[in-house]
Amino acid sequence: MNRVTQKTLAWVVGKRDIATCKSLYEKLRHLTQATFYTDDWDAFSAVLPEERHVIGKLHTVAIERNNSNTRHRLARMTRRTKVVSHSDEMIDLSMRLFAFFEPAENRQSWIRHVRSIF
Repeated sequence: MNRVTQKTLAWVVGKRDIATCKSLYEKLRHLTQATFYTDDWDAFSAVLPEERHVIGKLHTVAIERNNSNTRHRLARMTRRTKVVSHSDEMIDLSMRLFAFFEPAENRQSWIRHVRSIF
């Protein structure tokens, strides 16, 4: 998550393991000036560049709030249900939609478009 814009930059679907962490870092590798603020999960220390990795809860409050909002708005992330698919592809597509529509400016343009249809 970008600390300035509060926008989600990348995500991966997978287990909480080093392979998933590597997949996430591959999506962020091009951000050569970025600092990574994380909790004390061993996989982060194993994957992220030490000189750009800061461990601690002080800087992860906004990230945790973003995670909580995502789980709140996407019920598929919180519990088992018969209503939605839990496939990795559908979770990824849901995250793409959520990340796109989360900024108000993106929602407003689509709301105007949908209202014009009916």
